[in-house]
Amino acid sequence: MSVICIARAFGAMGDETARELAKLSGYRPIDKEYIETRMSEMGLRQEVREKYDEKKPGFWASLSQDRDDYLHYLTTVLYEEAMKGDCIIVGRGALALFNGVPGVLKIKLDAPMEYRLRTVTQRFKCDERHAQQLIKQSDLNRKGFYDYFFNINWQDSNNYNLTINMGLELPSTAAAIIDTLRKLVVTPSVNTACQERLTDLNLGRTIISELIYRLHIPIHFLEAEVSGSKVVLHGVANTQGAIDAAITATKGMKGISEVENAIQIVQEFAVMP
Repeated sequence: MSVICIARAFGAMGDETARELAKLSGYRPIDKEYIETRMSEMGLRQEVREKYDEKKPGFWASLSQDRDDYLHYLTTVLYEEAMKGDCIIVGRGALALFNGVPGVLKIKLDAPMEYRLRTVTQRFKCDERHAQQLIKQSDLNRKGFYDYFFNINWQDSNNYNLTINMGLELPSTAAAIIDTLRKLVVTPSVNTACQERLTDLNLGRTIISELIYRLHIPIHFLEAEVSGSKVVLHGVANTQGAIDAAITATKGMKGISEVENAIQIVQEFAVMP
């Protein structure tokens, strides 16, 4: 089990490369449309997706509960898809969400501006001035998205296993390079370690879904840190009763033997609806 995360500059042939890589590797490609469909099935409204998808939210949106809902559903979908087996995820913050997971390859596709302009003008049938505007806005949105949600500089090469200049390579060539790296890095032992870590991450999301979205226990910024059958709950609550309810519900979930509380009580804490 492994995951390939592809971050791409707008106009750097990210989707095309992902499709070629899927053919070579046999990994399932997971694109924006599929992720949006899954999030909708879970109950996230379209207007919420559009407000936060790969962009920095405005001031009021950054204070809204919608922000937390978006990130929760996005994370849940990506972890669930990874648990199904080998996959390729294009964008959507996967670089950050799978950070530190063994066997996850993080690839960046970039290109010189003249190449990106040519690609965008051809794809959108627009002039160069309009293409420049589209590229500038996309770059600002992606920077804001990673800065705001993950505090990560997505353009920093240190965050990746490999960066490819798409101005020099065809999507098929780039895919072959990535697939060669995959074969070298993703060994059976790495696959096992990847599966173990993804199991922990997925269970953590399941706990949050149960406590916040099904039982509606008022814990803010809830995180469930899972290691095997042990869980540490982090977050903020107004009352001890809410904390006790969260601990009791978590202890009752399958596969959990120990629950440690790290939730803090902060009186009169609230998040905008």
